[in-house]
Amino acid sequence: MAKILIGCETSGIARRAFEARGHDVWSCDIEAAEDGSNRHIRCDIRDGILDEGWDLLAVMHPPCTRLCRSGRRWMSGPGKWTLPRQLPKGRTWAEMRAEFEEGVSVFAACWNAPIERVAIENPVMNDLAKDRMPTDLPAPHIVQPFWFGEPAYKATGWYLRGLDPLAPTDLLQEPERGSDEWKKWNRIHRMPPSAEGARLRSRSFPGMMNAAAHQWGDQATHQCAAVAA
Repeated sequence: MAKILIGCETSGIARRAFEARGHDVWSCDIEAAEDGSNRHIRCDIRDGILDEGWDLLAVMHPPCTRLCRSGRRWMSGPGKWTLPRQLPKGRTWAEMRAEFEEGVSVFAACWNAPIERVAIENPVMNDLAKDRMPTDLPAPHIVQPFWFGEPAYKATGWYLRGLDPLAPTDLLQEPERGSDEWKKWNRIHRMPPSAEGARLRSRSFPGMMNAAAHQWGDQATHQCAAVAA
């Protein structure tokens, strides 16, 4: 059994997957847990919880909107940190910059945490974000939900330290491109912009979390047992 922290999660999907494997697992977020679990700590992940002797940290949905490549156009025009050609309606560049700094701060705090095994879910970053990342940050390990029995497309990046890449557990055959089934698999990308859409797009896939709980949880348990012996 490993002591595991699931950061930046309210759904409880990852927490329950690791709990089913018998781990001592807690989730944390500034928002309450959707399932009302008493194993959820409502806090900012930067407020000391990272120092509490965890064997594994899995950070599910840290703020990444301004760090990812798709959000780059709102941060800068040509070159780096020039005025963008356009901003989201009703938003200011100062607000965009503040959200960028928040994303950098949360990511760096989690990556630099005194925890031997770390997995942070985040898309491939834009050049502005890469400039601010820790120097030992590797390229993300990219997986797809359909590797784990989930009929969906959503390239998911994992930045890993001390953990092996996730191996597929239930690889589904992809549908023919352009078919009705293929369109269903792309439902996440086809969601209209909205606050609810953003929440649903970031939601964890149970199949992927079950694989993480099995592979990463067992890796942490075996390595901790070896050290104790």
